[in-house]
Amino acid sequence: MPLVRISLSRGSASSLRQIGDAVHQAMVDTIGIPEKDRFQVFDVHEPEELIFDETFYDVRRSPGFLAVQITLAKGRTVEVKKKLYARMAALLHERAGVRPEDVFVSLLEVGPADFSLGNGKAQFAEALPPHLAALQSPTA
Repeated sequence: MPLVRISLSRGSASSLRQIGDAVHQAMVDTIGIPEKDRFQVFDVHEPEELIFDETFYDVRRSPGFLAVQITLAKGRTVEVKKKLYARMAALLHERAGVRPEDVFVSLLEVGPADFSLGNGKAQFAEALPPHLAALQSPTA
């Protein structure tokens, strides 16, 4: 049950649906979340409220910069994470015109008991769904 926060400048806000769709599809394609497991929050800022270095690590960022922060259950390999980053940048470019250089991603990994899907319960602490149980197996 990833929770996705997408922060971007007001000038990019006209394509929120396309951005959200691209981010979600990248997660479905690469980290094995179910299609209906979609929880996203958009933070739209005035340009002066979104501060980023335009050249850090030799990446040329533009005013179209967006930050994607995903809180998700821990357990994915480095290779799976790399596939997520690449797929997300490609889909954001294809579907929303976001330059790959402007896609900043941060993953926050937490334990299954750190989620409540509603009703005041820790559903994943009681029983893991198949896509998360697979992360706990020694072959994952």
